[in-house]
Amino acid sequence: MEVAEDTLARSAPGDPSAFAEIVREHQAMVFSIAYHFLQDRWLAEELAQEVFLQLHRNLATVKSPAHLASWLRKVTSHRCIDQVRRRKFEPRASLDEIPEPVAASSAGDPILAGTLRRFIATLPEKPRLIVILRYQEDLGPAEIAEVLEMKVNTVKSHLQRSLAVLREKLTRGRGGLRR
Repeated sequence: MEVAEDTLARSAPGDPSAFAEIVREHQAMVFSIAYHFLQDRWLAEELAQEVFLQLHRNLATVKSPAHLASWLRKVTSHRCIDQVRRRKFEPRASLDEIPEPVAASSAGDPILAGTLRRFIATLPEKPRLIVILRYQEDLGPAEIAEVLEMKVNTVKSHLQRSLAVLREKLTRGRGGLRR
């Protein structure tokens, strides 16, 4: 369900219920991008709040529901990269190393999924964000290029290199387990 034009129009002059509807509609997407990039629930929640605060301040510049979704992805992506750069200079608390409890998934291999998450987390910032936007948010290369303000071919080459790196790490990981 997409935010209606009238909801967007009502929220621009300050209708709190219209803005709340926009937040409800898009909070899962914003949180998902942030969480899968940062791998930290608390930071992802904080970042999502910052993104929606920034949206509230810039609501008058949003032209349509499609522009709203694109704007939110773009701002969330840039905020994620900024957050990682800031964290490089902050001391890490030992609580960050404790994995977040996650409900068991009924489909797929949970060990493989965990391994993939760890491997994706080792990718450089932009390629990691591209992989997350492609496979977690199901955006196509053209949409990712628009969100990250880069050429489609650059997005495709990042995806290709990232997938090759992930395949190599998985192959090495499986080979090491067999020995």
